[in-house]
Parts: sequence; structure tokens; C-alpha cells
Amino acid sequence: MEEAFPLARLSPGEHGRVWKLNAQGPIRRRLQDLGLVPGAVVECVAQSPLGTPSAYRIRGAVIALRKKDAQSVLVTW
Repeated sequence: MEEAFPLARLSPGEHGRVWKLNAQGPIRRRLQDLGLVPGAVVECVAQSPLGTPSAYRIRGAVIALRKKDAQSVLVTW
């Protein structure tokens, strides 16, 4: 199995597949509602100059996530 790493490490143009969510409570539910479920393909579309938030394409929609929230999503190549 490939090593999992935080979604926040993706650079614009790179993509990964969601492996696991480390978030708990309401933020976990929010991430799941946005489509961040195991097996979903996520592409980093853009990053702000200061690094947070970043824009990600998930199932055809573009969403912005704070770095703190993106750190709790583990992805693989």
C-alpha cells in the first residue's frame, strides 16, 4: 500500500485519492458532506499566497478548505 499523507501537502495540479479522515465531530460530518469520503479523487486547484485556504476539486465541485481542515484528510497517490 502507498503511504498516506495530508491533503494539505498537494500542490496545484496534483491529485490524490482519499484514504481516511482523522477529523471528529461536526468537522468530520462537514468533510463527508463535501464529498471527502474514502475512495474519492481530490485535485488541488489553487493555493492562496499565505497557504490557507486552498481550493480543491471534489466530484466536479470546487471547495475551499483551511489548512487545518485539509491536514485531517489523508490521501494517497
